[in-house]
Amino acid sequence: MRNWWRNRVRNRILTTTILALGLAFGASAQSKDSFTPMPLDSGFGRMDLSAPSIPADQIIKQFAAKETEFQEALNHYTYRRVARVQTIDDDTNKVDGEWYEVDDVIFNPDGARTEKVVFAPASTLTRVMMSPSDLQDIQHGYPFVLTTADLPDYNVTYVGKQKVDDLDCYVFDVAPKVIEKHKRYLDGRIWVDATDLQIVVTNGRMVPDDTKRGQEDLHPPFMTWRQQVDGHYWFPVYTKGEGVLHFTGGNGYMGDDVHIRDTVKYTDYKRFGSTTTIIYNGQDITNNGQPPASQTGKK
Repeated sequence: MRNWWRNRVRNRILTTTILALGLAFGASAQSKDSFTPMPLDSGFGRMDLSAPSIPADQIIKQFAAKETEFQEALNHYTYRRVARVQTIDDDTNKVDGEWYEVDDVIFNPDGARTEKVVFAPASTLTRVMMSPSDLQDIQHGYPFVLTTADLPDYNVTYVGKQKVDDLDCYVFDVAPKVIEKHKRYLDGRIWVDATDLQIVVTNGRMVPDDTKRGQEDLHPPFMTWRQQVDGHYWFPVYTKGEGVLHFTGGNGYMGDDVHIRDTVKYTDYKRFGSTTTIIYNGQDITNNGQPPASQTGKK
């Protein structure tokens, strides 16, 4: 996210159509060397810091394999994403700008995954502008998935065991080993269901931030919850955030703090695929795949 007033001279057009959303729970968001966990909602129990009953490396390997299965399943689902971002005037605690968009993640007639804008009223945001990394974050970062292929990019450290509502979860800190150009990474914490071995909560920030004076591209912390919507896999259902982005100033402008409040909802998950009905002599034989016995001579 870039500061609008400081960048409007160089670029008067918003550079992305959707904002990456975050959760700060009243904290500040700026460049950090490492992630500090945000305060959590009341659904989180006491952290058990004792060693797990099986080696942490084995847990990591197992849940990464399950996350790989989940990512493959998610690639075959359509869903709706509803995103809203508001800037808040801290003097009045009232909204002074809003961006809102509804997108359907669908498949085109050729079977390729695509996104369709369903509703997008004119933005009234005036104090911030969106960067390309914001769109990248909301498409791929906030519904964070840590697959087997992703593991070499991260340091994954066992923290403990903690209840999230009624779920027993393993807790891990996750941080990128090396940051490569044009790539985004999670710097944060994940909660992995101890039974299903899938991520159920993600709390952190997508990095890196661009901290060059006068052209900062800053990203607030976020928290994403998943829910078991198909009886097997845990899908992202809600991301929320609230925090203050600190812009240092440049090009003759004073520094600026922008209070952001935002939400993302993911709904209407449906598995994509065709349904075929097989008709033989006017009868539906889809279930057994064989012609009726009366047509084959079988009794």
